[in-house]
Amino acid sequence: MIEYVATCLFGLEGLLGEEIDALGYKRTETMDGRISFVGDISAMAVCNINLRYAERVYIKVGEFEALTFDDLFEGTKALDWSRWIGKDDEFPVRGHSIKSALFSVPDCQKIIKKAVASSLGAKYGISWFPETGIKYQIDFFIFKNRATLMIDTSGTPLHKRGYRPKASEAPIRETLAAALAKISRPREDVLFWDPFCGSGTIAIEASMIMTNRAPGLERAFVSQTFAEIDKRAWEDARQEARAKIINDSSFEAYASDINPECVSLATECAKHAGVYNNMKIFEKDALTIETGGRRGTIVCNPPYGERLLTVRECEDLYRKMGEHFKTLDKWQIYIITSHESFARFYGRKPDKVRKLYNGMIPCLFYQFFKNK
Repeated sequence: MIEYVATCLFGLEGLLGEEIDALGYKRTETMDGRISFVGDISAMAVCNINLRYAERVYIKVGEFEALTFDDLFEGTKALDWSRWIGKDDEFPVRGHSIKSALFSVPDCQKIIKKAVASSLGAKYGISWFPETGIKYQIDFFIFKNRATLMIDTSGTPLHKRGYRPKASEAPIRETLAAALAKISRPREDVLFWDPFCGSGTIAIEASMIMTNRAPGLERAFVSQTFAEIDKRAWEDARQEARAKIINDSSFEAYASDINPECVSLATECAKHAGVYNNMKIFEKDALTIETGGRRGTIVCNPPYGERLLTVRECEDLYRKMGEHFKTLDKWQIYIITSHESFARFYGRKPDKVRKLYNGMIPCLFYQFFKNK
């Protein structure tokens, strides 16, 4: 068995853990932004293709206490790098150090690189590595003086599904959009609507969830080149994921925006994602939407005042949203924003607030269950 680490945006650990459980793997540790679990070699393919809330999937090579550079060198050297890295393979090093005695990332990179080379040199009987073969990206994470050494199996981060060739001015990460959709409890008999759709990411991710379309089905991963995992494992994982797609779902998502360029972009993205048939994408001012007599849920990411509109313009928009959304009968409303006083401008106290991160921007996800 292999121990893996799946990383995620802060606040998504619960959703990611549930995904890992559902795939049949056993969790061994959970901490902020990462979950460790064990699985066989095929888990490398299954998890990269199927995990909806993870940013990357790593092989955990080992972990140890590292208070000094000697500790870091010896601990790294003692690990079995030859299980993965061949004598011709490339093994660059990158990483992070938080709340630890070893705080210089460049120095840690150099020490780890030297230690891995020493370990492999002893195994293969060589002192120079051409690094012309398969790339095994080594990542280290030192937290409170405990070093974790890993090999990246994803390559391009998992939030980059491949359906978004270009993004709108203020894109939301696909993994976060999926989480917002999931938290809002999408259902087939309830209209899902994002009236600030941008590139359509939230509605697209909701549609992918409801049609059980694996997020990584149409993209490639760096570990497809790894010698240790047979190509058949990737083929089987993709075939199994395709077989689980629900093609006759009655789920419907609306994605609208006041900007016609966003509407065109969202349409293009929905088609690339394979969920265009479950969506209606059109131009509309969010302050004019109506229920049409249907049950519905709004999930949206309005401007924060970071890149679109000024802070004062955003606050005025929030007031108008609060006034208009009151007219939407009993619809549930879910709004993510980095504005800490959003609820005051919106004019309602939320039923629940959840702290999340949009990339590096701390945000609050306001949830209104009973519209009044």
